[in-house]
Amino acid sequence: MSKESVNIVQKLWSYCNVLRDDGVSYGDYVEQLTYLLFLKMADERTKPPFNEKSVIPKKYDWEALHKKDGDALETQYRHTLLELGKAKGLLGVIFRKSQNRIQDPAKLKRLIGLIRDETWAGMDIDVKGDIYEGLLQKNAEDIKSGAGQYFTPRELIKALVEVMRPEPGMTLCDPACGTGGFFLTAHEYITGNFKLDKKQKKFLRGGTFKGWEIVDSAARLCAMNLFLHGIGAEESPIVVADSLIADPGERFDLVLTNPPFGKKSSVTITNEQGKAEKEGLNYERDDFWTTTSNKQVNFLQHVKTMLKINGRAAVVVPDNVLFEGGAGETVRKKLLHECDVHTLLRLPTGIFYAQGVKANVLFFDRRAAGEKASTDKLWIYDLRTNKHFTLKTNPLKYEDLGDFIKCYNPENRHKRRKSERFQAYAYKDLIARDKTSLDIFWLKDESLEDAENLPEPDIIAQEIVENLEAALEQFREIEESLSAG
Repeated sequence: MSKESVNIVQKLWSYCNVLRDDGVSYGDYVEQLTYLLFLKMADERTKPPFNEKSVIPKKYDWEALHKKDGDALETQYRHTLLELGKAKGLLGVIFRKSQNRIQDPAKLKRLIGLIRDETWAGMDIDVKGDIYEGLLQKNAEDIKSGAGQYFTPRELIKALVEVMRPEPGMTLCDPACGTGGFFLTAHEYITGNFKLDKKQKKFLRGGTFKGWEIVDSAARLCAMNLFLHGIGAEESPIVVADSLIADPGERFDLVLTNPPFGKKSSVTITNEQGKAEKEGLNYERDDFWTTTSNKQVNFLQHVKTMLKINGRAAVVVPDNVLFEGGAGETVRKKLLHECDVHTLLRLPTGIFYAQGVKANVLFFDRRAAGEKASTDKLWIYDLRTNKHFTLKTNPLKYEDLGDFIKCYNPENRHKRRKSERFQAYAYKDLIARDKTSLDIFWLKDESLEDAENLPEPDIIAQEIVENLEAALEQFREIEESLSAG
């Protein structure tokens, strides 16, 4: 991040501490910034040298807002949010269900002043993007509020994009896009590695990316993030909906996604007795191999559907997707047969804001239907055994994924070499395993054998917390299944 970006982030963020005394959370603060930033930039685009027609009705634009004070300001802001939330396209996504969280008009006026004092439209796209990404990062670090649940480590995203290698003209989807990390990193990769002509630039801006996000606040942040990076114009590439409800009909060259953790549906449905139920939602879809309430297994089936023939996917999945019986086993067998499931990256613990998560990245390419299995061999890279990371004292760095990228061999993944952490397993051996489990380890945990190899106390404590969190989650699921029965 540039010095200019850092300074503006610090200025905007320091004011957040004032608002927190009034009960405004980090997430709410970034949302209010989003509304005001959009209004200010839309206003700047109507002036020289841009001279564009405003996308915002004059009655609710920046000029109508920033001149007011006191109760009149609060009333104007509230009505602005309400009316713009009814708009279509990008405007409607950003202001959808928006509310004023800053009840003190004097503090709202001060925040408007902070934004007014910067000229945003004239800034380099990278600078604007850096500023917003910096705010989202700080928001994600506020773990207690759960703000980090939408935030995939940027270092991991960068490594995944590096091996997937998106190209100009390709379409890329994320059916659980959060704040848009995969889109922005892929955009940066394409602009940094290819010299684009006018047609390719236009497609990159308006035709490359498509995302679904079920949570309004995350979709809003994503839409604004893309807008600040020059992606999407009046039409938003983000759909605010449960992407699992139905086959969207669209097919993509690439799908990169980190679906939300937790096995149950986040959609609340009402039964015949009028009782609200949040768990046990089965998605009855003709394109799915099996019906299950396991959200992670459903996302895996959904991603397969969304790929073009020979389309490629990288999906973050928790460990249970690799070994669970029932629907999990059915999906693994089908996936191995109908897709080329070629790579599995076993991720270390301590890299996600949601604790207690043991996750992996599954890479597969969709193939045309045939009698012969599409998978030849699955290569597994173990980045977990004898690796210890924490969010603060020892965070995952891009360099930590360097050996995986080298072993993956994105130039030609059909020419790979085994190493201590990288092993291959033939299709026939995988199918013969109990429940077709892909939960495979071969390295010895050194800390179990030699006390001198024990990690630092804070890392041990972090791992204990994560294991307890994982155990609690399993107990909750058992309790839910017993209650449902």
